[in-house]
Amino acid sequence: MRRISLVLVLWMIAGCITASAQVLSPAEIGDDQQRALQEKYFDQLKQFGEEARAHKFPYAFYFSRVLDIEQPQQATVDQRSIRFDTFNRQVVLEITGNYYASYSLLLMDYNHRVRQDFNDVVLPLLKMAEPRLAKAQEFQAYAFEISHHVRHKVIGVESETVENVVFIFPRAAVERLVNATTAEQQQAAVLDSQILVDGERFSMWLTGDPPPGSERPRKIEKARHTEIASLQPKLGGADPIEPTVNSRLLGYKEPAPRIVTDQTLGSLQVEHDATMTRLVRELDPQAHFVSYAPPSFIAFHNGAYLQLAVNTPLDAAVAGSSRYKLAALAFDEHIAHLVRPVLAYFAKDTDFDGMDFGTSVKLSTSASPLAVEFIFPLKALRCYANYDCTGQQLVNAGIVLMNGDRVTLELQAAEK
Repeated sequence: MRRISLVLVLWMIAGCITASAQVLSPAEIGDDQQRALQEKYFDQLKQFGEEARAHKFPYAFYFSRVLDIEQPQQATVDQRSIRFDTFNRQVVLEITGNYYASYSLLLMDYNHRVRQDFNDVVLPLLKMAEPRLAKAQEFQAYAFEISHHVRHKVIGVESETVENVVFIFPRAAVERLVNATTAEQQQAAVLDSQILVDGERFSMWLTGDPPPGSERPRKIEKARHTEIASLQPKLGGADPIEPTVNSRLLGYKEPAPRIVTDQTLGSLQVEHDATMTRLVRELDPQAHFVSYAPPSFIAFHNGAYLQLAVNTPLDAAVAGSSRYKLAALAFDEHIAHLVRPVLAYFAKDTDFDGMDFGTSVKLSTSASPLAVEFIFPLKALRCYANYDCTGQQLVNAGIVLMNGDRVTLELQAAEK
């Protein structure tokens, strides 16, 4: 009887070790906050790891704390890679692993390779993890670092190299992603994420070909400050809001005035017509474009601006709020989330000067809508899209109109 009991105990211990083989032990995490999270949600992480280990991926996938290792060596290295960590001052659930898919450089470009990793590995793992951690409010994003192999020829000799892809998905985007029923809904959620290929930023397209200028990863310029637009309160005191933004911080000088004629606007309309049609079709679930006001180019302040008319629905709970609060919420909850997806459709050296996001802010009551225009120079938009400028700095660099009148909008003050 004792021998049977001993065997049973050893079997149970072995089973526990196997079940948690993908999850880092809380004791190995140095940061107090992250260690507390790892301990609090350890059971959920183990369940996620066990389901992931049993999942049949198209090619062999291993959790691993070490990337770029040969598959025969993978069985001998530490495979516990599921842990809480920080990225860009956010708390993230980080998952790293080696995916032993070997893609042909001639047959699959960057977009197809990144998309394959997303569909084969990342999306299934998100669908396993999010339901178990849906009530966990202490972390802001999921972070995946996945390696795969790329085959190519060097002087006629077959060679194989490793490519590393990082996916950063905010929690709100993950919720929309796992519940999406169409490719367009998935694309809208993906465009709110951040993707890096071998350390360089990349925009992934789930259907069709990527817009011109976004086919390859883009070099990251060193950022002075990083902040993601958010309505969540910050820990500690809030940074003071400056009434204006220094042009040197934005990294550009005021453009020389130019003459914009009807012919200029007409040429831009023809040149970008196909792109704007695709933009409206693919981003409408997220942007809520006004059907009777398609994108068009307008003359403004000696420049040509792309005008996008959208609707911003807000909850009835903010009924009775000041128009400044409604405008601030419209920017933070809607317009700010359109900047990166819209910019992805246009090359960096595009030939117009800015964008005019004109929105009708509507409450789920009978209250009259508020007309707000956010008019931003193109380089200020790219500064924000590259995480080099805050949402407030973007607003300060542009012009805000409410019902046709120019106003000064301080986001944090207005939302209070």
